[in-house]
Amino acid sequence: MRALSDRRAFYFSVSVTTRPRRQGEIDGVDYSFISFEEFEAMRAAGELLEWASYSGSLYGTPRELVFEHLARGTDVLLDIEVHGAMQVKAAVPDALTVFLMPPSIEELERRLRSRGDTEQDQAEARLDIARWQMQIAPREFDHLVVNEDVDEAVAHIERILDADLP
Repeated sequence: MRALSDRRAFYFSVSVTTRPRRQGEIDGVDYSFISFEEFEAMRAAGELLEWASYSGSLYGTPRELVFEHLARGTDVLLDIEVHGAMQVKAAVPDALTVFLMPPSIEELERRLRSRGDTEQDQAEARLDIARWQMQIAPREFDHLVVNEDVDEAVAHIERILDADLP
């Protein structure tokens, strides 16, 4: 996302989440950190374009800002998981979906563990989810991009975006 933002203008939708903030994360930039009760109130009021439970926490995309930016003609980037992407595609059928695929499950595990902020049981659960996501992504997403090298992955995403322009 950061590498793509150096090359293209878009609105990055900051997700709301009930998970605790990790060291170095900035509220309102990386995520908007809210309570479970606040999340449930947003969901009940229809304020979320998509939402999902992931690894024991809730995540969602506030609807209003996404549609405000789209109405202005600004591209919007959502960094969401598979269930959320399927909800977005149902709500906005012409949304372009791209699944970032790790080069292998082993490399994903190495990346996850090298962050040093995930407990063993959480890491195993995340890897199980990733295996499932990688399995269904080819039929649920418009495009798959293997994220082995950031610059190559960004270039691939740019080609996809350029091909999708009217």
